[in-house]
Amino acid sequence: MWQVFQMTRRYDSKAVWYIGAGLVVPILVGVVAAFLLSSGNVLTTVLWIVAGVFGGVLVALIILGRRAERAAYSQITGQAGAVGAVLRSSLKRGWRGSELPVAVNAKTQDAVYRAVGRGGIVIISEGPRSRTTRMLDEERRRIAKLFPNVPVTTLSVGPDADSTPLHKVPRALTKVKPVLTKAEVLAVSNRLSSLPATMPIPKGVDPLKVRSQRAR
Repeated sequence: MWQVFQMTRRYDSKAVWYIGAGLVVPILVGVVAAFLLSSGNVLTTVLWIVAGVFGGVLVALIILGRRAERAAYSQITGQAGAVGAVLRSSLKRGWRGSELPVAVNAKTQDAVYRAVGRGGIVIISEGPRSRTTRMLDEERRRIAKLFPNVPVTTLSVGPDADSTPLHKVPRALTKVKPVLTKAEVLAVSNRLSSLPATMPIPKGVDPLKVRSQRAR
């Protein structure tokens, strides 16, 4: 826990103040309640103070956990594969995602990922909107043809002001209105897993003109 706190403080200078406030405020509330509501009863006074201490510790731990998660996200934000790392380890219950992208721009390392859940299919782009909009639209059209009755939602994660921050991706998925049953989610996920990824072909290579090497 101390190592987590040190890491969080190193990347989030405001974390100490939030954690301190989360610890102190419930304790103060417990102390005030003890003197106002205990009516001179020693046992009641002690119980209020103890409740305030435990409440403060609990709130401080919750704040530490959230700030630590955000600090961890800040370390990978902007790196290639950051969205995949979130889909692998931070998805809420009922959502399925893969750390491997379904489409990648070999030159810019921009990528597109997919997640499946009760809200349908969510396509997530990684990179500036100016470079990923076309990739996102192509994947959306591809999915719409294969699953015409399944809702498709798009998210953009990147440096743009209106993009979804990396640490808010799991929360954004949970906000999508549920429309599929658990059985339908499993069926859609299995079918998507069987689809080939649209990976790029190296520039200058024509697959129709590639010749096999002759044995010497």
